[in-house]
Amino acid sequence: MLFENVRFLDTTLRDGEQTPGVALTSRDKVDIATKLDELGVNVIEAGSAITSEGERESIRAVVAENLNADICSYCRIMKPDVDYALACDVDSIHLVAPVSDLHINVKLKKDRETVRQMAVDVTEYAKEHGLIVELSGEDASRADLEFLKSLYNDGVDAGADRLCFCDTVGLLVPEKAEAIFKDMSAAVKAPISIHCHNDFGLATSNTIAALRGGAQQAHVTINGIGERAGNTALEEVVMSIEWLYKHKTGINTKELFKTSRLVSRLTGIPVAPNKSLIGGNAFTHEAGIHVHGLLADTETYEPIKPEVLGRERKIVLGKHAGKSSVTLAVKEMGFEVDDSQLHDILNRVKELGDHGKKVTDADLQTITETVLDIQREAKVVLEEYTVVSGNRVTPTASVKLKVEGNEVVEAGIGDGPVDATFASIKKGISGIADVQLEEYHVDAISGGTDALVEVLVKLSKDGKMITARGSRTDIVMASVEALLNGINRLI
Repeated sequence: MLFENVRFLDTTLRDGEQTPGVALTSRDKVDIATKLDELGVNVIEAGSAITSEGERESIRAVVAENLNADICSYCRIMKPDVDYALACDVDSIHLVAPVSDLHINVKLKKDRETVRQMAVDVTEYAKEHGLIVELSGEDASRADLEFLKSLYNDGVDAGADRLCFCDTVGLLVPEKAEAIFKDMSAAVKAPISIHCHNDFGLATSNTIAALRGGAQQAHVTINGIGERAGNTALEEVVMSIEWLYKHKTGINTKELFKTSRLVSRLTGIPVAPNKSLIGGNAFTHEAGIHVHGLLADTETYEPIKPEVLGRERKIVLGKHAGKSSVTLAVKEMGFEVDDSQLHDILNRVKELGDHGKKVTDADLQTITETVLDIQREAKVVLEEYTVVSGNRVTPTASVKLKVEGNEVVEAGIGDGPVDATFASIKKGISGIADVQLEEYHVDAISGGTDALVEVLVKLSKDGKMITARGSRTDIVMASVEALLNGINRLI
């Protein structure tokens, strides 16, 4: 039956590290693996054990968590790779054999029969040592398919438990993917997986097509991260199957957004605002006509309820805002306004929008409180801060705060002066609130070294999100201003 018992092998931990500039610590890998396990993925590819001792330490740390998912190591068709995987006590290996003539002849400088024998020998060796083996054909979409089928079946005869077809440089198209997998699934003697890259933006479409054709497992990553243009996004495949094809996947979809944000934070790879399902704008609305429709029925401008992904709907205000937008946003902040007050708030919002400003939550709250003549005393006030930074010192910051009238002095370190200052402020308010920095964005408003900079932050506390702004010529002070504006609106 179509999409029946689809399995997911998640390669975030390995493919994420193939992305330039990403270096995950053992703690990072454990945190991501634990979250993937909570999602319900079947197999977690924790890395490639042959890479380094540090990589092996991180794989062993993931294994030590005793997760429900099988823990897998990527291996080449070389016995030392298997030995290193065994030393990490993994459950399975993703054993990758180059199968296109381009990879066999040019990369390995070998011939087909040599590669076939290497694949068989290493499969047998891994099975003799008790490992589950998924034998994978690298660059399969450019391979001779008859050779590929024969190599797969020889691998199964040697003990391979699963097979995998890798579209290594993203050259498949959906109709071809479905046709190939109808042919492959009938010709091979073991379950077959699909592993796609997104070079032409077709990774999800090709994965769905392969599953329709008979693939029983999809290789995926959170946020679609991976080398070059990335890999198939887990969240896109899962929600396509569940929402468009109406089949359950066994994935806990309410944890998808949290997992996305965790991976983004630990890898340092931001999620594009317009990314499907988990991008910042996916459930964000500004235009008055849209919000008016949402108030009548959310399905008018949303294909799926945000709560399904563990998200919340967001109303953003600017020059396109209408009465419906402002009414809903103000109501969500807990204010009641009459028609005259609403008109005044709307005009002030549009005025900011006309000047090219993004109206943050803190801006709207300030505008509303001004119109309603509400006086609010800040619970956290900066008295002074000091930052030490340089090319030969660890960035360090100390702050003196008034927290609910009490003087608090704290210090912190970070990757830079802003990060260190944020760390010290977070320590300073830890007694009254645990506030998390979700997003940080800075823009220069004017040119030159004395440019006025604008900092936008998104903060969260107990599931509540808020955006806030700071503007100064000093980037650290602008960041602090934005942070404190947000904190004082959250607590």
